[in-house]
Amino acid sequence: MIARLFSVELQPGAPGYPQAVAPSALILILALLVGWLGYRRGWPLLPMTAVAFALVLLGVGLSPRAPTLGLAPQRWPGPIAWTWILMGYALLACVLPVWSLLQPRDFINSLLLYLGLLLGFAGFFALGPSFQAPVVDLHPEGAPSLFPFVFIVIACGAASGFHSLVASGTTAKQIDRESHARPIGYGGMIGESLLGLLAVIATTAGLGSAADWQHRYASWGAISGGLAAQISAFIDGAASFLGALGIPRDLGASFMAIVVVSFALTTLDSATRILRYNIEEMTRSLRLPRPLARLIGQRHVASLLAVGVILWFALYEVGGRPVALALWTLFGTTNQLLAGLALLLATVYLKQRGRAWWCTGVPMLFMLASTLTAMSKNLLRFVRPADPHHSWLLAAVGGAILLLGIWLCVEAAVALWQDRRHEGLEVPLPPEAVARAGGGAGAAAAGGA
Repeated sequence: MIARLFSVELQPGAPGYPQAVAPSALILILALLVGWLGYRRGWPLLPMTAVAFALVLLGVGLSPRAPTLGLAPQRWPGPIAWTWILMGYALLACVLPVWSLLQPRDFINSLLLYLGLLLGFAGFFALGPSFQAPVVDLHPEGAPSLFPFVFIVIACGAASGFHSLVASGTTAKQIDRESHARPIGYGGMIGESLLGLLAVIATTAGLGSAADWQHRYASWGAISGGLAAQISAFIDGAASFLGALGIPRDLGASFMAIVVVSFALTTLDSATRILRYNIEEMTRSLRLPRPLARLIGQRHVASLLAVGVILWFALYEVGGRPVALALWTLFGTTNQLLAGLALLLATVYLKQRGRAWWCTGVPMLFMLASTLTAMSKNLLRFVRPADPHHSWLLAAVGGAILLLGIWLCVEAAVALWQDRRHEGLEVPLPPEAVARAGGGAGAAAAGGA
């Protein structure tokens, strides 16, 4: 999607946002500089951040004047070329220390996102638009059932599976102390909810007229023009809010496009790094021959494998579109299934330690019921030859995800059952622990410990 946004055309007849390229590159350069000066030279964070953010805003302001940096549109790279360039960046972010690029770049991006949210909501209240969309439409033409799919969309602003991966993969390695996890995690989901709310009002109240809204969202089929078209609808709607603050529409659209691209780039580099961690962990778990495991588990090799997998999904096409876009159909359900499994893990953890488990257990039950139902309904659509969504690829991937989800639920139930059976019982130490303790009084002391 970033590659398409960077191109001259999102899709035939729809202009892209090449003006987002220069500010995005500027953020990368400034992030490397901030990381080096902050961690290697000990410069204070506040003045560095202020100067870097001011330069980013200057770059955003100048970007509409030369969107293709002086190149003729026909010489500007297309989506395939941008895909390779972006994966080169992802590889760089994956192998470099987290302090040198990923952390400072994400920090600068967060400031850009906060400014975008602030301006978007301020423009909405200044404009005072009327909502062009109906309050509710229980039976939109061609749409899936209200339950569970609407609840999956709404839930993403409160509990996200991808955020649970990021929290355990990168966030946990950066916080100073455990007590910081709550404001960062909960605050992150508040930010996610505000972004989701801005997206809703931008694509309902920001489209100008009821005719514009009907053109885009009259039926389920009307919004199937691709993910890029929906991102464009958000950018256009949010730009109209910024116009109420006196910001020219082309500059407002450029700014919101850069916000979207920056937000997506943080997902790209974090996801690539987490995939690298997954490859390293799976290599250890599979107990491969030591030379092979050592090779695959090496940072650069695991990073190359991660980038190679992503490139395959981005470039290999099925039915005329990349595999990644075909699998996007499964994203919402899979993301929320992963969130439900994260809540399941937290529930088991709290229950085994005698803590209040219902605060995670109740939403876990609802989310797992919703997502497993949605995945089952999707599978029925994928395997029916007459259904327009028929796809054996989606059926295979969705079926595997469904089975893995059910398997983890069974594992959790077994763990809770075994924990209940052993409640109040003294669990004996294994023989090797007794031997290490030295037997006799040493074993008794170890048992008491």
